[in-house]
Amino acid sequence: MCTNFPTRRLQSLSPSAPLVISRKAHCKFEYVRQFETKETLLPNTWAVVRVDGRGFHAFANKHEFTKPNDVRALNLMNAAAKVVLGAFTDIVLGYGQSDEYSFVFRKSANLFSRRSAKIVTSVASLFASNYVYLWPEYFPDTKLKFAPSFDGRCVCYPSDQNIRDYLSWRQADCHINNLYNTVFWALVQQGGMTNKEAQERLKGTLSADKNEILYSQFQINYNNESQQFRKGSLLLKKKVSVPVEVHEGNNASSDSKNEDPSTPSKHQKSGCRDRVKIFDLNVDIIGDEFWENNEYIYSF
Repeated sequence: MCTNFPTRRLQSLSPSAPLVISRKAHCKFEYVRQFETKETLLPNTWAVVRVDGRGFHAFANKHEFTKPNDVRALNLMNAAAKVVLGAFTDIVLGYGQSDEYSFVFRKSANLFSRRSAKIVTSVASLFASNYVYLWPEYFPDTKLKFAPSFDGRCVCYPSDQNIRDYLSWRQADCHINNLYNTVFWALVQQGGMTNKEAQERLKGTLSADKNEILYSQFQINYNNESQQFRKGSLLLKKKVSVPVEVHEGNNASSDSKNEDPSTPSKHQKSGCRDRVKIFDLNVDIIGDEFWENNEYIYSF
């Protein structure tokens, strides 16, 4: 029965902290909301939500992804991420590699009153659902055998240098993993090794050693590999000026009805307006050049 009733106390596990039912409650069961916790993000900090594929190694094998990199899968990740960027105005940029994507919220973001759980679940669920929804567009000849899933986490970074270092960390991780995978699959696919043999061959090797194996054995210059593979994908929001036609109100004369519609009306004014556009880039974000050329990110 849901109705208003006088305030009363319910015995809790701790007598010193009794549960209270408000007079304003619409239902006698509503007191259970007092068990909810609302973890909020630190104010005035960059917030990063990173979504990560769960069990994606098995998912990639089951759907026969091309090794070491499947362009279709990477582009699908980008497409799902673009939907997320378009849905949340507080996201400044996204960075993705392999089966993960990081979304950077500006410091002033107040989405869901900065409630961490709401933000993370909203981003992760929107990303995952669009990954499934857009699958046929990128894998038209491969039926989805089972639904993928993504976990999510949110971390706050207080300074501009912190957020730069976070993105540098993810791009460095992209380079390390891609170099290893490129050599590993060259040894397996072209060198005739088993997976175990390739792992043993690469154990303890440095980046220079891996580059040497690629070049001396397979004539592959790693620097000539696709930048999408080596640097990951950066989805960057920018404000761009676009031309628009502004129609005047009801001041148009009756003569306008007889005007040629293919020519600009005398009651139209040309102008420009700022629009937010998402750019898909594969660039270095560890060095200073990118940040010096895009300082607006800090106050977007």
